[in-house]
Amino acid sequence: MILGVGIDIVEVRRIRAALGNPRTGSRFQNRVFTAAEAAYCARRRNGHESFAARFAAKEAMIKVLGRAVAWQEIEVTRTQGPPSIRLHGRAHTYAEAMGIKHISLSLSHTAETAVAVVIAED
Repeated sequence: MILGVGIDIVEVRRIRAALGNPRTGSRFQNRVFTAAEAAYCARRRNGHESFAARFAAKEAMIKVLGRAVAWQEIEVTRTQGPPSIRLHGRAHTYAEAMGIKHISLSLSHTAETAVAVVIAED
């Protein structure tokens, strides 16, 4: 059974500007993205699009949870196959309390926008 659906769309230029800010860019990156996420995006030819897609995924997951959590408590992982979400800390605790056992994630991006859809099921 579906327990929650979240969707979010992000303008890539906003994430590019936040990351590229000489005074606050590294602080933004370290606060929002895990080291593994940052390393994955840095390897991509259009890394800002990947950063934006991960930001959208985190926002979409927060909508499913219905609660504010730390950005890094929601981690987008990608090994082989489609991307997935791994929850840590309070995000994991909230998901367990909601009965969430499976999370589906879909990401898409262009040079201008990134979108993410999260479906949480029991």
